Amino acid sequence: MNGTNADEDRERFPTLTAAGRAMLAFMREHPAAPLYRNHSGNKLLAHEVEEVRQFERDIATAAVGWPADAKPAWLNEFIRTAFASVPYYRQLGSPFRELEEIPVISRADFAADIAAFVPDSADVARMINFRTTGTTGHPLLIASHPVVAARYLAFHKRALRRFGVELTHGQGQVGVVLLGYQQRCFTYVSVTPAMGESGLAKINLYPDEWRVPEDRAVYLDALAPEVLAGDPISFSELLKLPLTMRPRALLSVSMLLLPALRAQLEQRFACPVLDIYSLNEVGPVAVYDARVGGHVPLQPQLYVEILDPAGQPVAAGQRGEITLTGGFNFCLPLLRYRTGDFASLAVSGDGEPVLVGLSGRSPVRYRALGGWINNIDVTHALQHLPIPHFSVHQHADGSVVLRLAQAMTPLGEQARAALEHVFGPGAVTLEQLTAEDKTVQYTSDMEGARA
Repeated sequence: MNGTNADEDRERFPTLTAAGRAMLAFMREHPAAPLYRNHSGNKLLAHEVEEVRQFERDIATAAVGWPADAKPAWLNEFIRTAFASVPYYRQLGSPFRELEEIPVISRADFAADIAAFVPDSADVARMINFRTTGTTGHPLLIASHPVVAARYLAFHKRALRRFGVELTHGQGQVGVVLLGYQQRCFTYVSVTPAMGESGLAKINLYPDEWRVPEDRAVYLDALAPEVLAGDPISFSELLKLPLTMRPRALLSVSMLLLPALRAQLEQRFACPVLDIYSLNEVGPVAVYDARVGGHVPLQPQLYVEILDPAGQPVAAGQRGEITLTGGFNFCLPLLRYRTGDFASLAVSGDGEPVLVGLSGRSPVRYRALGGWINNIDVTHALQHLPIPHFSVHQHADGSVVLRLAQAMTPLGEQARAALEHVFGPGAVTLEQLTAEDKTVQYTSDMEGARA
C-alpha cells in the first residue's frame, strides 16, 4: 500500500509543493522502506498553515499556570461558552456559580455519546474523527480537526525548548518519525507544512512489517529524523537496532517511562529523552522535569484539579485523580474531565504547577502464541466487538483472564474466542467485571511483562 496518486495527495495535502512531493516519494520509495498500510495527510488549507504558525508563536511565550489561591482568568468565559454551545453542558441548565459545582465527566461519558460533547460551532465538514484503542478502558472516537492535530507541534516545541532543543529541520529533511511496535499498526507518511514540509513518518518496528528486519535500521538511518516519538515498548525495540543516526531528542508519550529505560536511551542516543504526559482526549498535558520533581503543564488554557473518589478536591499536596478543564481542541472542550490518572499537585520555586508522582498507563507485554506482544495488540484482537470496558490479566503460568461486564453473554464468548486466537485454545477464561468505571486494563504476573 505504499503507492498513491497525485489526486489523493492533493486531497490529503492541499498546500503540497514540489519539495513536499519529493519528500513523500523519498519516504515511500526508499529501497528499505516498510510496508505502509495506510494513508494520511495534514489536510491544512493555506490560511490554516499560517494560523498554526501563529499559534506556535503564541504558545512559545505564553504563561502556563494560575494563582495558588484562585482560578485562571480565562476559566469563567470558557465555562459560559461551553454551557451555551455544547449540547451535553447545555442540558444541565445555566452555568454553575463555581467550577466545583459542575458534574465531573469521564471517558465513559465520551464512549456513550461523543457527539453530545461537540460544540454547535464545530465545522462538521472539516472535522476528523479517530479511534483510540485505550489502555484503561472505554475505547472511543475522538472529535478533532486538521488544525487541532497540527497544534500538537506547538506543545512539543515548548517541551523541547525547556530542555534546550530548538527544532530546525525543514524542506528536504525528515522532522519526526513516530514509532510503534505492534502486530498491527496505523502507518503512513506525511509532511509538516508549518516546518517547510519536513517529512513525518509513522512506522511499525515489528519485523513482519519489513522486507527483512535489517531494513529497520537502514531506513531510519536514511531518514535521519530530528525527533523520534514513541512509547517504552517501541523504544525498547529501538535500542536493539544498529543505528548510526543521531536524533536531537526522543519523545516518550502514552505510557509511563521508567527512569532506567530513559537512562539507557539517553546514553545510547546522546540526547534528551522527554517523558510527555499526553492524552488523546486532551493532547500533550505536561512534560517531566527532574529539576522540579514532576510533570510541568504545557497548555496555557488547561486547568488541573486533583479529586478524591467522590469527585471532591483533595487537600493541598494530597494525591488524587487528575481532572482537566479547558484544552486546545475546539471540537472537544472539556469541563472537569476525570482522566483516570493520579498525582498530587505542587508549585515549583518559580510558581509553576507541577504534577508530582504521576501514575498513568504503564506498558504491559503478554506472552502469546508467537512470543511477546504489545498490550495494544490485545485491544486490536477485541476491537471488532462492541465492548466498552474490559481488563486482561495474564497469570505467571501464561493463562489469561478476560474480565468484562458482559461476561455471561454471547458477546463475552465472542471476546474470549477472539483472545484465544492470540493466546491459544483453552488459554482464556471469562470473569465478571464489577468495577463501575476506571480499571487497570492490562496487567500480568509474568516475568518480563514490563518493558
